[in-house]
Amino acid sequence: MINIAVFASGTGSNFDAILKAIEEGTLDARVALLVCDRVGAGVIEKAQLHEIDTVVYTPKIFENKAAYEAAILEDCRTRGVEFIILAGYMRLIGPTLLQPYEGRIVNIHPSLLPAFPGKDAIGQALDAKVKVTGVTVHFVDDGMDTGPIIDQEAVKIEAADGPEDLKEKIQAVEHRLYPEVIQSLFIKEELK
Repeated sequence: MINIAVFASGTGSNFDAILKAIEEGTLDARVALLVCDRVGAGVIEKAQLHEIDTVVYTPKIFENKAAYEAAILEDCRTRGVEFIILAGYMRLIGPTLLQPYEGRIVNIHPSLLPAFPGKDAIGQALDAKVKVTGVTVHFVDDGMDTGPIIDQEAVKIEAADGPEDLKEKIQAVEHRLYPEVIQSLFIKEELK
């Protein structure tokens, strides 16, 4: 079983999907740590209900990004974290975490990258009036949604879809795809 840290900033819908997959036995992992950068985020209560160690750090209380990430790195090392899973974490990861976890930090993004990187990918897709968007799971590098793509799945946009409709469709794919892709990475890791 692989120890993971989940980094999240919001409500934690992908966090829920990961926990559900673990409970159902389709994801062979243990969430050793939740890292959150927003006091009061909904994901914190979810972690507490599952008795998952949680750290909530407000980045602005640290001298700089390196100091912020050094505190997180120590928390990860203390708990034997092998992979970092970003699940709605709204910060770029810097070298303090990228170097020790190279090739072991994964993110999910609500578009078919490289299209619509960054914030509000759903709004970007709707504004562009594209017919198809989707979900991308990728490794994290030092750019914004620029790391190597692991898997993608398309989501058709209907003419009547508004932001909430499209968000629901995308999240339905995310909640299924993300645990599947994470598990496939763990199998590859074990085969090394």
